[in-house]
Amino acid sequence: MITFPNCKINLGLWVTQRRSDGYHNIQTVMYPIPWCDILEIVPAINTKTTLTITGIQIEGNTENNLSFRAWQLMAETYKIPSVSMHLHKVVPTGAGLGGGSSDASFTLKMLNEMFALDLSNEMLRSLAVQLGMDCPFFIENEPSVSTGRGEFLKPVRLNLDGYYLVIVKPPLHLSTAAAFAGIRPLERQVSIVELISLPVQDWKNVLYNDFENIVFELYPDILEIKNSLYRQGAVYAALSGSGSAVYGLFSGNQFQFGFPGCTVFQTLLGSQS
Repeated sequence: MITFPNCKINLGLWVTQRRSDGYHNIQTVMYPIPWCDILEIVPAINTKTTLTITGIQIEGNTENNLSFRAWQLMAETYKIPSVSMHLHKVVPTGAGLGGGSSDASFTLKMLNEMFALDLSNEMLRSLAVQLGMDCPFFIENEPSVSTGRGEFLKPVRLNLDGYYLVIVKPPLHLSTAAAFAGIRPLERQVSIVELISLPVQDWKNVLYNDFENIVFELYPDILEIKNSLYRQGAVYAALSGSGSAVYGLFSGNQFQFGFPGCTVFQTLLGSQS
């Protein structure tokens, strides 16, 4: 079986409260994007589960990879047999795009189908949250407001079809822990869902990612990417997650200029459906 785990962008990201358990409460809207990895899972040739990774190289042991951990979780919970997995990485890591979380959730969904476990999406989400706070989003994989530590999801009515999306990933890997360390939580009197109901061209003045001030101070080149997207005509541009990728939404495909040394993804949203 082969599937294509896609990534996401964050439309606004507020850190609203520091929790007693060491985590933070957040509020954000996550929107699925058709920039995809490739994941293949087949029955194991021997009794040992293997994971081969090609494409973008990932640091660390294979056993720590989220896709491998997803198989381990399913094996421990539902006694599924060993498999052979091949993950071809296309979505950059350390970008705030949720690529690894998506790989994990798509692994859960594939194993559920492959072994006819008949698990509901609710059950899959309860497994996914054990792997990471972004993981449950990719079970339904639809525009959603995310609250709590990120695990509470509610679908939102939002359609960006027809906008031209540009994502720019500089050659930097930002630490989520380091980004959170500099955050000062702030409660808001308005919901982020109210803001995304405004016209997209109004988002520039009201829809913020709390990590931007921290990231832009540490890495001025990332701020310059955002400014460049606006100079080229973006109606909205922002850091995704805790970075380092920055995206811009354009009302047309007037984006023309490159970003040397960066990975750039471009697509007309809705053109894949």
